[in-house]
Amino acid sequence: MFRDFISRLTQPQPAPLADEDARLALTALLVRIARSDNDYADAEKARIDRITARRYGLSPFEATALRARAEELEAEAPDTVRFTRAIKDAVPYEDRRAVVEALWSVVLADGERAKEEDSLLRLVASLLGVNDRDSALARQKAARE
Repeated sequence: MFRDFISRLTQPQPAPLADEDARLALTALLVRIARSDNDYADAEKARIDRITARRYGLSPFEATALRARAEELEAEAPDTVRFTRAIKDAVPYEDRRAVVEALWSVVLADGERAKEEDSLLRLVASLLGVNDRDSALARQKAARE
């Protein structure tokens, strides 16, 4: 279903993503971080829905539908390294920094900071080109939510 999308995203020189494609790719990244500890909790799903609804001006129904599509994409997406590097090349820095904040928010949604989530988020932030300082500030901001 997403084969063409993934192929375009992982080209050596991907074109900037259209808004809808960027929403889908970034939401899939939120899903990937939530699934990384093998406990995809309802609190994490609800947090992803709230993040996407607020960020993209979606209704609760639209946010849930976006998450469902993102769950499918995440399952078909290549390894995290290629997936995040492709996003880095196609999404502006400020948006990537905001994504790191959203990722921290999802990690913290269930009240636990699993080592798998923490490790993957540190890798993802680096692969997205978000520096350690900005990632730490994003984590602090997400923790205050």
